[in-house]
Amino acid sequence: MTQTAVGNQISVRPCLTFKERAEEAVNFYVSVFPNSKVVSILRSDSNLEATLEAKGGMPAGSLLHASFVLDGQEYTAFDGGPAFAFTEGFSLVATCNTQQELDAIWERLTEGGEEGPCGWLKDKFGVSWQVVPAVLGQMLGDSKSGDPSKVVEAFLKMKKLDIATLERAYRSNA
Repeated sequence: MTQTAVGNQISVRPCLTFKERAEEAVNFYVSVFPNSKVVSILRSDSNLEATLEAKGGMPAGSLLHASFVLDGQEYTAFDGGPAFAFTEGFSLVATCNTQQELDAIWERLTEGGEEGPCGWLKDKFGVSWQVVPAVLGQMLGDSKSGDPSKVVEAFLKMKKLDIATLERAYRSNA
C-alpha cells in the first residue's frame, strides 16, 4: 500500500465536473444503484457568491463539492460552469449479473438521455455509460468454450445488450 510522507493512505476516485445540475445528478445516481449514498454536499452560499460570480458566473446554490458512493465506489462531483462538458472519452461502466438488472439500469439511465450502440448510452446529464453483462468479459476472453468473434458481431448490432443473444452467438460454433 502506498503512503505519503506523513503516513496518510492515498486514494484515487473519479471526479465528475458538470456544467450544472451536479446535485441533481448525484441524487439520481444514488437512486439507481444499490449500496449507494450521498456522503456530503457543499453548496455556494452568500459569502461565496460574489467570488463565484467574478470567477465565472456560477449561480447561487451551485454545488461546490459532493462526495458520494455508487455501489461501494466513491466519487466526487461539482458544478463547473459553461466551460465543462462530458465526452464519450470518459464513461462509467455498470456491470450487471442478470438481464433483469441490465434492463432496469438501462431503463433508468436512458430516461431523458439517449441510447447508443453496443451497450453504451448517454444519460440526461450528458455522462456516458456502458451497461454490460458480467458474462461478457468471460465470453470475449475465452475462445476455448465459444467464439468471441461471434459475440462481437452480435453486440455490434445491439443498443441495449441482450445476454441470451450474446450467449447463443458465443456457443454457435461450440
